[in-house]
Amino acid sequence: MQSSVKLNVVSAEEEIFSGYVEKVVAPGTMGDLGILPGHTQLITTIRPGELRYIPANDDEAEVSLFVAGGILEVQPHLVTVLSDTALRADDLDAEKAKAAMQRARDALKGKDPEDLDYEALQAELDAAKAQIEMIQRISKIR
Repeated sequence: MQSSVKLNVVSAEEEIFSGYVEKVVAPGTMGDLGILPGHTQLITTIRPGELRYIPANDDEAEVSLFVAGGILEVQPHLVTVLSDTALRADDLDAEKAKAAMQRARDALKGKDPEDLDYEALQAELDAAKAQIEMIQRISKIR
């Protein structure tokens, strides 16, 4: 059995990570997905949340990235994550996430219902909440 799988994490702006990993945990829409080398093929959507992986042949501990939803594709030797937004844990900003959440809530309160794009506002709210939850979890670990 193989001991690692190649992981590519790509946002709309840049490639966030490309390398071999021992394990990937992705925020699936129905719950977290654990992916080990040799995992069966699949394509699924992912929700905003924390993507974790363990680099192969490295003493580095588990690494966390934030993804704002997207697509996960698993092939026999390759896992690809495509997300509109993906950020390294160190790049997360709690104040920006709180401000984004407040903007979305304010937009829901103050507009004509016909002018609202509820799906876009809900996606922004979900992403901001997921970022704040990830920041809080990481803060407890450190």
